[in-house]
Amino acid sequence: MNKPLELVDNKFLRQFELSEKHQMAKIEYSLQERKIFLTKLIVPDSLNNDNFVEKFIRLVLSDISERNISVVPTSPPVAKFMRKNRRYKSMLPVGLRL
Repeated sequence: MNKPLELVDNKFLRQFELSEKHQMAKIEYSLQERKIFLTKLIVPDSLNNDNFVEKFIRLVLSDISERNISVVPTSPPVAKFMRKNRRYKSMLPVGLRL
């Protein structure tokens, strides 16, 4: 039985965390005014597959969307995901294009 993945916003370390199979994936961020800069994606080799990474990024973007703040994806994998999934384009700050 699969338990649902639970996203954690570790405000002290400024990173989103998602654990699976006793491994933790992280997206580091920097929060400035009404923008969140997603700066680094860290995924252990055992979890590093497209399905897990996409699920993780979707959870993070969903969490950010609920806060109603803009996203600046400075991490190349996150920027690539947002380029590929245009529905997240509205989360970018005015004037920023990918």
